[in-house]
Amino acid sequence: MKIKILTLFPEMFAIFNHSIIGKAKEKGIVDIKAINIRDFTLNKHKKVDDYPYGGGAGMVMTPQPLVDAIRHCKKDDHSKVIFLGPKGKKFNQKLAQNLSKEKELIFICGHYEGIDERVYKYIDMEVSLGDFILTGGEMAAIPVIDSVLRLLPGVLGKEESYMDESFSDGLLEYPQYTRPEVFEGDKVPEVLLSGHHENIRKWRRLQSLLITKERRNDLYKKVKLTKEDMKILNKNIER
Repeated sequence: MKIKILTLFPEMFAIFNHSIIGKAKEKGIVDIKAINIRDFTLNKHKKVDDYPYGGGAGMVMTPQPLVDAIRHCKKDDHSKVIFLGPKGKKFNQKLAQNLSKEKELIFICGHYEGIDERVYKYIDMEVSLGDFILTGGEMAAIPVIDSVLRLLPGVLGKEESYMDESFSDGLLEYPQYTRPEVFEGDKVPEVLLSGHHENIRKWRRLQSLLITKERRNDLYKKVKLTKEDMKILNKNIER
């Protein structure tokens, strides 16, 4: 997959040279380029913002450098242009899975009070992390890109690494334990030490169901419980 990031601060994306994504780049699984929007402005002072028509606080990113940058990056219809903004579709794991199937993603990182409305005709999708304000689109682009790339084949060691994670099946992840077996008097649950894979699977499923119901009831209400889920839950109640 190819990732192109249109930004005023390309250096912020050096984070993708490290850890799991950095290794994926070395393997050639993903190609990430951070492109400076200022390189496309026709303004001799490299200015990319101006005062809003009609008045108001703050500055607005001008259309010319953004549109020229998009045209430079988007070579064909296989590229999807995504703007990180507060009016967009709320980002979640399902959207990450859909985006991971694309060949090329172009992310636009806004700043100031936003972008000129006329740029939107060149944008395929606007994505929001949630109902809060960030200082720039870069802060939103990093988790979105990371969430998408880790779903690509070969990025993580095993497919199970992300299949068992929170949100992959609509539930929060079950509790995880590692050595030592006892820490400050707190012991690892016996079932995880039993070596009985089926009992471990059922325990983990139960924990995911209980944790999701307690902490994210909005997600729990959307889960289609299987007959096995009902049996596991009823057995837990009987205890």
